[in-house]
Amino acid sequence: MKDIKLLLVDDQDLIRESLHIVLDMDPEIEVVGLAENGRAAVALAESASPNVILMDVRMPEMDGVQATREIKRRWPDMRVIILTTFQEIDYVVDALGAGAEGYLLKAIHPKELAEGIKWVHRGGTLIPQDIAKMLIEQVRQGNGAPTAGGAGERGRESAAGSKPDGYGLSERELQVLHCLSDGLSNREIAEKLFLSEGTVKNYISNVYAKMDVRDRIQAARKAQDEGML
Repeated sequence: MKDIKLLLVDDQDLIRESLHIVLDMDPEIEVVGLAENGRAAVALAESASPNVILMDVRMPEMDGVQATREIKRRWPDMRVIILTTFQEIDYVVDALGAGAEGYLLKAIHPKELAEGIKWVHRGGTLIPQDIAKMLIEQVRQGNGAPTAGGAGERGRESAAGSKPDGYGLSERELQVLHCLSDGLSNREIAEKLFLSEGTVKNYISNVYAKMDVRDRIQAARKAQDEGML
């Protein structure tokens, strides 16, 4: 029996069917429903009882942000990943504010997408590096947008579990930062934290973006200088 009950929501038939075929082949993922818009997604969330929802943003009748808000209001334990081709900051802020646990671009490799779904199912959150950079820039400009450790992290990695480091690092990102400072390789970090190497790379990218550094040496030095470790 597969642990992950996945609902796919996208207004394009080809994308829905392609994702269905690829993801349903994974031994841990069962696609329990396909929805063409947000309204249908809410209905299927009730009838199919998924535990993870892959949600497009721009759709007719009800968009992904509205659907996410309604689903999280009615079934707060259902975890939502926004999947879209659009990188506008407003969509990111709205989606995270609505309660989404992740935001990924459709260009992601299917294997990485499956890993991301599994990670979110286990309680993690997903914010790509370029999205995190835009969020941080918004905050620096004083526009009041939530950081990647803010509204979207409603799972086990809540902001309450993070140290007051000033960069909005989640508890897991702080763990990765500690490993970087200890000189561990990506493989060693993956083994220590029970993650895939792909997921570790995503976390490292998030740490770099949030701390505004280019590599692990800069990250470690900055963390040491600012007493984060």
